[in-house]
Amino acid sequence: MLKAKHSFIRFPQTVAKLAIVAAMVLCTVLAPVARADYAVLQSGQRIHITGYETLGETIRLTMTGGTLEIPADSLLRIDPEDTFLPIKVKLLDVPFADFIAASAHTHGVAAELVASVIAVESNFNPNAVSVKSARGLMQLMPETAAHFGVTNVFDPGQNIDAGTRYLKELLLRYNGDLTLTLAAYNAGPDRVGQFRTVPPYRETRNYVRLVTDKLKKNFKSSNQILALQ
Repeated sequence: MLKAKHSFIRFPQTVAKLAIVAAMVLCTVLAPVARADYAVLQSGQRIHITGYETLGETIRLTMTGGTLEIPADSLLRIDPEDTFLPIKVKLLDVPFADFIAASAHTHGVAAELVASVIAVESNFNPNAVSVKSARGLMQLMPETAAHFGVTNVFDPGQNIDAGTRYLKELLLRYNGDLTLTLAAYNAGPDRVGQFRTVPPYRETRNYVRLVTDKLKKNFKSSNQILALQ
């Protein structure tokens, strides 16, 4: 697996605190909000916000500690905080489904995406080691594991949690763009930044295609493929 040295981004604590949401209708008219709500993106991300406003083809999300601008078409809906209710987390029919569901729930990343990445990275082998020293289910590089405080990279729970958190950072960094997120997970954000698109590496392009195909083939759900279940 081709890996480049990762560069990491840090977000305000409130951005990382996400919740499971009951389905609601798409918000058709966007206007600033007075209380804390959740912006639900097409990618499945849920971002805790204190306000938002339309700026032409972009939307500015206001959070405690800063703002984030995203393409308008990447926003699925806005959910009021007081409508969030605990619901049963659906388990996928894959190995380590409980760890995948827990991490997906905690970090607001679709369980289907996490499972597809694991399938392509290690074929669900928790002891996998690549020639580039990527390790475990989600093939974490040593610096990635250290960044997320992993003490045992071969422990399924720790590995999946760190890999899911890294996916979430990349999804936020690329405004929910799945192709760029997967390219960065494989080749590193520095390479994506260098080429400003998917790097022209055969391995990286094949990787993006394999994970995307796995999502479409194994988790058939059209527009909701990345929605948290």
